[in-house]
Amino acid sequence: MELSRPQFDILVFLEGHHEEKIPAQRSLARETGHSVGTVNKILTQLFDEGLAENYGISPKGIRALEPYRVKRAVFIAAGFGSRLVPITLNTPKPLVRVKGQRIIDTLLDAVIAAGISEIIIVRGYLGEQFDQLLYKYPSIKFLENPLYNESNNISSAMCVRYQLQNAYVLESDLLLLNPRLITKYQYTSNYLGVPTERTDDWCFETRNGIITRVRVGGKNCHHMFGISYWDKKDGTKMAEHIKKVYEMPGGKERYWDQVALEYYIKEYDLEVRECTFDDIIEIDTFSELKKLDETYRT
Repeated sequence: MELSRPQFDILVFLEGHHEEKIPAQRSLARETGHSVGTVNKILTQLFDEGLAENYGISPKGIRALEPYRVKRAVFIAAGFGSRLVPITLNTPKPLVRVKGQRIIDTLLDAVIAAGISEIIIVRGYLGEQFDQLLYKYPSIKFLENPLYNESNNISSAMCVRYQLQNAYVLESDLLLLNPRLITKYQYTSNYLGVPTERTDDWCFETRNGIITRVRVGGKNCHHMFGISYWDKKDGTKMAEHIKKVYEMPGGKERYWDQVALEYYIKEYDLEVRECTFDDIIEIDTFSELKKLDETYRT
């Protein structure tokens, strides 16, 4: 069955607090972001349809969430990381350690904690070094991108374009400080973004929570972070659209995000999923790395 957004949000909360008594409507409204009136209405619907019971979500409710379960996580990890030289001369950027922990581990740990078992890493530069991850994460599958040095990251998307349905796509060089951003269920396709008055980096313009434009630098926009989710419908469309952009003149020089956010933006209703700058860090330069970890200052 297809759930409304309020039904989904409340069922997800109940699933995360399984076998606990349903909290008061005001508490549930605060947790889900819906009004008390909406919560009262939706709870009545959920009880009437057998999706909820006195102590939370019912087995039928869990089955109703299944189409929204994230089935896999795809990591884009083939690039050189030139702005992090000299560290990346011998180590791929996702494997660089910050305060003793590999950058990619912050993402992998969150994915596994969310119960996502299928993990695919697209690798290229110094690809064999990623084998070290198998000691901690033995279920990882690797895909090789032989063209990583001749194109932008759209070539990595080409390698994995048929596996984007119900999937997170994560840039592997993001330091994730809030693992709760990676969840077991997602309602619709989206990108992470931080509302900001000004940024000189990639950002989204939005209307009613839907991304209408991507650009470099903007005011009163959302600073873009490279963690996205693609539902079954959009993930299926992406397979064709990635190939079309890749084969365009100059297509190999594009970022993979530009496929849906620029070239085919009218064919997608991509939500911005808001987070904060305290949730996630993109380490762009060696000087930024030194600020985060004093061991690189010597």
